[in-house]
Amino acid sequence: MILEMKVPSPGESIKEVEIATWLVKDGDYVEKDQAIAEVDSDKATLELPAEASGIITLKAEEGDAVAVGAVVCLIDTSAAKPSGDAPAPAKEEAKPVAEAPKAEAPKAAPVAEKTYATSTPSPAAKKILEEKNIQPTEVVGTGKGGRITKDDAVNATPSMGTPTGGNRGSERTKLSMLRRKVAERLVAAKNETAMLTTFNEVNMTPINLIRNEYKDAFKAKHNGLGLGYMSFFTKAVTRALALFPDVNSMIDGDFKTSYDFCDISIAVSGPKGLMVPVVRNAETLSFRGIEAEIKRLAIKSRDGQITVDDMTGGTFTITNGGVFGSMLSTPIINPPQSGILGMHNIIERPIAVNGKVEIHPMMYVALSYDHRIIDGRESVGFLVAVKEALENPLELLMNGDAKKALEL
Repeated sequence: MILEMKVPSPGESIKEVEIATWLVKDGDYVEKDQAIAEVDSDKATLELPAEASGIITLKAEEGDAVAVGAVVCLIDTSAAKPSGDAPAPAKEEAKPVAEAPKAEAPKAAPVAEKTYATSTPSPAAKKILEEKNIQPTEVVGTGKGGRITKDDAVNATPSMGTPTGGNRGSERTKLSMLRRKVAERLVAAKNETAMLTTFNEVNMTPINLIRNEYKDAFKAKHNGLGLGYMSFFTKAVTRALALFPDVNSMIDGDFKTSYDFCDISIAVSGPKGLMVPVVRNAETLSFRGIEAEIKRLAIKSRDGQITVDDMTGGTFTITNGGVFGSMLSTPIINPPQSGILGMHNIIERPIAVNGKVEIHPMMYVALSYDHRIIDGRESVGFLVAVKEALENPLELLMNGDAKKALEL
């Protein structure tokens, strides 16, 4: 029996996916539920499991865009699993070839260099090369038999010499569907929103004092969970969103949609690029709950297991460029959201405290916002509220009891 495997729908709004990588070869025997391919959608990379055991026949190439519901492979479920002890057919056929007289050995094919040097460009490629003043012998053809194609000619560059003998190679690879979608959304955010950024700075000394005092006990009590900065920032953001609800709103045509919950998108770097999984109802979570959820989502992103559901929604975003050393940036809004908070690296700097110069660990923070829905008063007030909470976490985020807030 031949089973047709079709592309399942990864999400309600997704109409096609791209075959990122086949994890099996044509003709392989696959087991039911074995991962046979990685497919990219415009939101995530997902694994495609085999629906049955049998011999697989691939019907799409890597890089192909395939509509949801289209057949991507066939599985012959009547085929028996090959025995590991059976002699390999290739070795049986190889014996007479090895014993054949040398005179009957097939003539060697021309080496690649000769094929390239004697190949001719297609008419379209020849015209392009003439316009660029490039000789065909300078171009490596990728067509059949080394023939120079139009794409080869378009990508060819004149030889400019390399006196130092340095490598001047280049590589042209197709962007993943996820990367293309991220690029599209970022450009749309710049073009379709009235985006502004306001800045402030935070003295991180109070948070550092709490972390230094309780991080070991927190880790021991909560099964190795670290007490990081993200739980403090998430708590400060949810408090500020309650004070300035316009920042937790979105434009929908001629209407404004406001939310009485805080689904916080946390930007993380994954193997396929930027991922923005969502911490649901962050306003209801404890410090432990926030740290545990962020760790869970970060591991899924790192391992390529993040799902569309994990990244769907979100009412506000936090991004931390500081982990890569960024001192200051203007983060881009994650549409359709109206605001994003950018964290940066912590640097000890001299500041004035009660008329005296003191050195403290300082962080610049940035709020990019959509001015169509958020006015200057709300944006500045929101960021000041975040700053106040971070500089007085014991009173404003922990109700005066750090041990209770950390569940110790």
